[in-house]
Amino acid sequence: MRISGNILLAAVLLFLIGPFVIICIAGLSAGETLSFPPQGLSLRWVARVFQVESFRNAFALSMTLAIGATLAALVLGIPAAYALERYRPPGAEVIRNIVTAPIVVPGIIVGLALLRHLVIPTGIGVTVALFIGHTALLVPYAVRVVSASLVNLRPDIEEAAVMLGASRLGAFMKVVLPNIRSGIMAAFIIGFITSFNQVPVSLFLSGPGVTTLPIDMMFYMEFNYDPSVAALSGLLALMSLAVVMVAEKVLGLSRYV
Repeated sequence: MRISGNILLAAVLLFLIGPFVIICIAGLSAGETLSFPPQGLSLRWVARVFQVESFRNAFALSMTLAIGATLAALVLGIPAAYALERYRPPGAEVIRNIVTAPIVVPGIIVGLALLRHLVIPTGIGVTVALFIGHTALLVPYAVRVVSASLVNLRPDIEEAAVMLGASRLGAFMKVVLPNIRSGIMAAFIIGFITSFNQVPVSLFLSGPGVTTLPIDMMFYMEFNYDPSVAALSGLLALMSLAVVMVAEKVLGLSRYV
C-alpha cells in the first residue's frame, strides 16, 4: 500500500512539474525551431530573449502594471477588509461575496465586460484600461489575505491604544498596520504574481503597441516558432517560483491563502 502511495505521489508530481521541465529543456535547445527533445543544448535562445525589443517593452509594462495595480488594490482592499472584520456592517457576507466576484467569474467575461462597458463608452487609453482591469482583479485577493491577518489580531490591542489617547486613525496606523504587515506583504506578492501572469483580461484590454508580456509572447508565436518563447517561459516560471519560495520562507505565505 505504501509503495502504491509513493507511485501515485510520483505520478501527481510528474503531471504537475512535467510540463514546466519540458518547457525549460525546450528553451535550451540549440535548434532553430521549438521541439522536444531538443536538438542539442545551448543558451543562445535565453540570450535571444533579452535582445527582442517587444519582450523588453512588454516586460517593463507588465512590471509597472503589476506593481501599480497591486498597490492600488491594497489601498482599496485594506480599508475594506478592516471594515468587514471590525465593524461587521449589515449584509457583510453579501458585500464579501460581491468583492470576491472577480475571482469567481472567468477572466474572459471580466475582460469582455470591461471592454464593452468601460473602455468603449469612455474611450480611455489602453494603459489606463489595463490598470483598472488588473486592479479590479486584485482587490479580492487583498481583501481575503488581509482579512485573514485581521482575524488573528486581537481587537482589544487596538482598543487599548484608543483608551490610551490614540485616535481611531492613529491606532489603525500605529497598531493595526504594523501587526498585519506580513499579511499585507503576502497580499502584495500574490497580487503581483497574479497581475504579471494575467492573460484573459489583458487580452481584451491590450492595444496596438501596448501589450503585457504574456500577450506579447502569444503574438510572437503567431509569426515565430523558435525556442525563445520557451526560454522566456522558463525564466518567468523560475521568477514566480523564486518569489513564492522566498515569501513562504520569510512570511509563511500558506497561512494567508
